[in-house]
Amino acid sequence: MAAYAQEKPVATGVPVEVPMVPWSTGLCGCFDDCSNCCLTCWCPCITFGQTSEIIDRGTSSCGTNGALYALIGFLTGCSWIYSCTYRTKFRRTYNLEGSDCTDCLTHFCCTSCALCQEYRELKNKGFDVPLGWQGNMERGTGDVVTAPPPAFGAMNR
Repeated sequence: MAAYAQEKPVATGVPVEVPMVPWSTGLCGCFDDCSNCCLTCWCPCITFGQTSEIIDRGTSSCGTNGALYALIGFLTGCSWIYSCTYRTKFRRTYNLEGSDCTDCLTHFCCTSCALCQEYRELKNKGFDVPLGWQGNMERGTGDVVTAPPPAFGAMNR
């Protein structure tokens, strides 16, 4: 049974189901990028700040999101709640497999692995994550989603 994203309207007004795509790397694929894995293990607020700035398309800053993540973690120990909301936003933006529930479970059980996977996914989409949103736009890098994913299915009149 294949997973599908929400129905998307097409020009004819008939909704078409768009298949979800798998993540480009697994949750435990940290061996592909040991430097980011170590940074995330010791200071996850940096990785979260970098990825969240790109997920927000520059409407928030790396420093602000990273500091808020660290503050929530320091005060409550539950920074995973904040980061799981960004995973959901990220997954929906790129039509990646998963659900809201798995996003929360992933961040609750292994926040570091989830943050590293999101970082790798952005990297595999062409972003130079440490540059942030503006730096990537100036360089013209990154797989910028400006329109909905293509609809698959028969053409209807």
